[in-house]
Amino acid sequence: MKKNKLTGHIAMFMANIIFGLNAPISRTLMPQILSPYTLTFFRLGGGLLLFWTVSLFVKKEHVPAKDLLLLFFASLFALTLNQLPFFIGLSITSPIDASIVVTMLPIVTMILAAIILKEPITIMKAVGVLVGASGALLLVFHSPIIHNGHSNFWGNLIVFSAVGSFALYLTLFKELITRYSSITVMKWMFLFGTLSCLPFCYKSIAQTDFTMLSSGTYWRIAYVVSFATFIGYLLIPIGQKVLRPTTLSMYNYVQPVVASMVAVAIGIDFFGIEKALSGVLVFAGVYIVTQSKSKAQLDAEKIRKKSNKSY
Repeated sequence: MKKNKLTGHIAMFMANIIFGLNAPISRTLMPQILSPYTLTFFRLGGGLLLFWTVSLFVKKEHVPAKDLLLLFFASLFALTLNQLPFFIGLSITSPIDASIVVTMLPIVTMILAAIILKEPITIMKAVGVLVGASGALLLVFHSPIIHNGHSNFWGNLIVFSAVGSFALYLTLFKELITRYSSITVMKWMFLFGTLSCLPFCYKSIAQTDFTMLSSGTYWRIAYVVSFATFIGYLLIPIGQKVLRPTTLSMYNYVQPVVASMVAVAIGIDFFGIEKALSGVLVFAGVYIVTQSKSKAQLDAEKIRKKSNKSY
């Protein structure tokens, strides 16, 4: 079990490194080159093609109609109501506002897990979430972000809706995800996600002149589709099978750390005490949350105490 959890932690860590690199790359594409609708459809449609192509070379799993319906709702929360609102909100608010709103994911996930799964909000878990959040926010406020937009209440609210949607996905569908391989789960989710997004994205796609896009633009799109979508979403179910929802969401704090390191590497920022401290806080927060006790552990302790009293 410990080996499986280690694999889950590694998968989530790698996925969020990829997502962290995706943030600045996507921002160079929107909204000057591609609209948020077009980029969203690139992600979903590209993921659809890649996951279904790979599925031809792995063992086929039968998915009953009941689980297909559940996968439809999983795709709704994880893809349609997450990706599209996030890019729309980002396009009308400032990047720094969006980054701050995204740090709410572990907090929202912790609350939803407590309400839906009855996972306890222990002091250790709450402290871990807040420590990680403080590290992420420290990076956000001390990073040179290009303000290609102004604070916008509705934009921030739309980004928050995307955060809430993904938190629901992490909380509601753990049992479903454990039944199938990552390929099976994602091929169906991206099929449903692409179909449900098409009515919203069709007009933007039809208005895009693809012949005017440069080779550099296509290389960036290739990264967004191949790495930030295909590989990133291939890794998430691996972690989802063995880790609790709040622990999964804590890895979201890795993304600003990665984005900051990229900024340092390309010379638009420098490494200082704030970045070192924020990195320590982020990883300390993840560690503290992983050490907090789950509902199953607390229930087992109660049973042991009762059995000891009976003797």
